[in-house]
Amino acid sequence: MKSGKEVSIEKKLLEIVSSFQLSGKALAGLKWMLDSAEIQSAQEYANTVSIMRLGFNDHGPVHMRTVAYNAVLMFDLFKKAGIKTSLETDECGNFEDSLLSVITASMLHDLGMSMGRQDHELHSMILALPIVDRLFADIYKDETRKRVILRTLTMEGIRGHMGTVAVCSLEAGVVQIADGCDMTKGRARIPIALGNSPRVGHIHQYSANSIEEVLISTGNEKPVRIDVHMSSEVGLFQVEEVLLHKIAGSTAKPHIELYAQVQGETEKRYL
Repeated sequence: MKSGKEVSIEKKLLEIVSSFQLSGKALAGLKWMLDSAEIQSAQEYANTVSIMRLGFNDHGPVHMRTVAYNAVLMFDLFKKAGIKTSLETDECGNFEDSLLSVITASMLHDLGMSMGRQDHELHSMILALPIVDRLFADIYKDETRKRVILRTLTMEGIRGHMGTVAVCSLEAGVVQIADGCDMTKGRARIPIALGNSPRVGHIHQYSANSIEEVLISTGNEKPVRIDVHMSSEVGLFQVEEVLLHKIAGSTAKPHIELYAQVQGETEKRYL
């Protein structure tokens, strides 16, 4: 049974992907993933391990759907600004192909948390690969070259989402930033409620718990503006150590504005 939050995000995802009015492959791929009992189960178990065993924030179905939605929002703004994806620039695919790759990487990027925090990006790739192969075989039935390209692009998005390795495609860079943008207090609700003794990873909980809202909108000088609203300065840890780090190493950095504001204080511009 999916939570109300999952259903709400899925509805927004389906609406924005439908609004692009593309061939239908991206929408079909998204529905394929949202209807997959295997993906749902893998996401839920990754979240159980993340919260209950490791003491980290939410890394489950809500988080992965939120990252997908963030990524699609940025893709929409890039498209409106006339920015081409890497597949378009390389003439290896079109916007819709890039969009589906980004959604797929976002939906599967944290499956490896079910095996622990260390190297979870690599573990996510291992767990996601058979799912990715089945998905693209279904959506791109007679397009072997396209399946191979999108599989590689999706794996790059999963591998690079932590910002610890260099990515070379705009698609992977967007996944990286989209992941960093999901840091509002809802992610820390359950871990903090459990009241476990302090340990590694808890700074993320307390920092995220002060993030009231993250907004992705059209920028004044760049195509994408990210605004982070906080209730206290402890939220700056999330902004400076997580989000800013991911943007700094992203191929999408030249197109991003970043602002943060603690309630009652002057807005701070980072990028």
